[in-house]
Amino acid sequence: MSPLEDEPLSLLRRILKPFSLDWISFALDIGARLRRYLCVQPTGPYEILDYEVTVELLDTKGKEAIFRKRQRVKFLQNSVIAFEDYVWGDGDILSGYRCTPGVVVDKYKEGDRFNILVSLRDTKSVGDIEQFHIEQRVKNTYLKTEEWLQTEIRRHTRRLMMNVIFPKSRHCKRAVIVKRSANKTTELEARNFDTLPDGRQLVSWATDHTRPYEIYTLKWWW
Repeated sequence: MSPLEDEPLSLLRRILKPFSLDWISFALDIGARLRRYLCVQPTGPYEILDYEVTVELLDTKGKEAIFRKRQRVKFLQNSVIAFEDYVWGDGDILSGYRCTPGVVVDKYKEGDRFNILVSLRDTKSVGDIEQFHIEQRVKNTYLKTEEWLQTEIRRHTRRLMMNVIFPKSRHCKRAVIVKRSANKTTELEARNFDTLPDGRQLVSWATDHTRPYEIYTLKWWW
């Protein structure tokens, strides 16, 4: 080995000389754990590239609303033939549930939510990308002055957006985002509120830093 090639090794020896072997071993272990935490790879049959959830309130009493999801999905395994969804909330939350592409083949209640299994009617392979549109018309779900829209991160999700559209004659007075596991509440600012051309109001929030199994709640007062 030439003197030039030995320089990095010599420098490393000088840096580590003051430390004990136990300390060096501890530092390397912490570094390995941190690397595993920061470099977590998505698991499961697919990951979600974009996840957008929208509630459109159709009247000032909150008696009728349209609930929409748009999920852009990248498949991570071969031979995937199904997609999972879930819904929760008060009132008739399964009224007119539709998903495209796919056909609902099973739905069952677990705790306070309904799990829904969608047959893709197609076989997906690693690297395939599909966009799912889910829509349901809900009744008697948003009747209170304080209401909420909730989303649970079940799959690795790169981006999440949550929207609520309010009627022209009854806008949102205040809104917050609640992150359940972190027990953190963030007040939404003026930039999260927009007025649409027809006079309705759009309240929106987005993040590129979702946490696995986190539950995000957009809570509003109107």
